[in-house]
Amino acid sequence: MPPVNHSILGASSAERWMHCTPSARLTADMADEESVYAAEGTAAHALAEWKVRKALKMQAGKRPSSDYWTDEMEETTDDYRDYIVDLVNEAKKTCPDPVFSVEQRLDFSCYVPQGFGTGDFLLVYDGQLNIVDLKFGKGVPVSSDHNVQMMLYALGSLELYDMLYDVKDVTMTIFKPRLSNISVWSTTADELRRWATEELMPKARMADKGAGDFV
Repeated sequence: MPPVNHSILGASSAERWMHCTPSARLTADMADEESVYAAEGTAAHALAEWKVRKALKMQAGKRPSSDYWTDEMEETTDDYRDYIVDLVNEAKKTCPDPVFSVEQRLDFSCYVPQGFGTGDFLLVYDGQLNIVDLKFGKGVPVSSDHNVQMMLYALGSLELYDMLYDVKDVTMTIFKPRLSNISVWSTTADELRRWATEELMPKARMADKGAGDFV
């Protein structure tokens, strides 16, 4: 299950605090009330996680249930599961034992003070890292191209896997099934670290202190 606690400088809000650094401390004092849409998304993630675990023969436990369940949620989480299974099967064509994890806690605090998040699905094989993020909302399509949230997930994934698997290339995928939106963007591990050092860290330090100008 996705964690219920959030970092002040979390990945999901990074686009905002990167552009408006003092907003991080300002919003930290606000009440954290879950909207209906967030609760629906949480239910979809739990169901999707269970389906992926079952399909990949991982420990899955009991099928989750929720008042937010709909036929649409059933169908779209099936689509997500099938996409993940296809990724793993493709990796197995060149690597007999790819490494994957589901709802993996990711720590990127070496770049962002107390920074952490959760990767919906991670796949490592042949020097490749693939990160997939499920977004269940029906809002506008979301691009993975230089998406700050995904880049933070990638940095956390590199901290987790790079020492063992020498990751060279990183692919980030945003999967938004209700809009038939699958956005894929690739870069190198070296380029991600350059961005983290030159752009991310200075902004994160300012955001942590509540410094900078409101935008």
